[in-house]
Amino acid sequence: MIDLEKVLLNIVKPICSDGDAVMVKQMESLDDNEILLYVYAPNEDIARLIGRQGSMANSIRQMLQVASRIEKKRISVKFEAL
Repeated sequence: MIDLEKVLLNIVKPICSDGDAVMVKQMESLDDNEILLYVYAPNEDIARLIGRQGSMANSIRQMLQVASRIEKKRISVKFEAL
């Protein structure tokens, strides 16, 4: 079983200016076929993680979709400011 929290943290940490302040948490979802991941980062890093018109966020989500195929579940990634 892949630790998707660790995979997501390894993707977003180098993008942020303060990588030590970034946290990734897996939350419970109402749907059994969904994995819900939250990325918590400072405000300036959230803007960097989302990107222009959400392009960076969509790219991060696509990378995790590839990792989630092994789990055979859908992944939702949400970005929140600290």
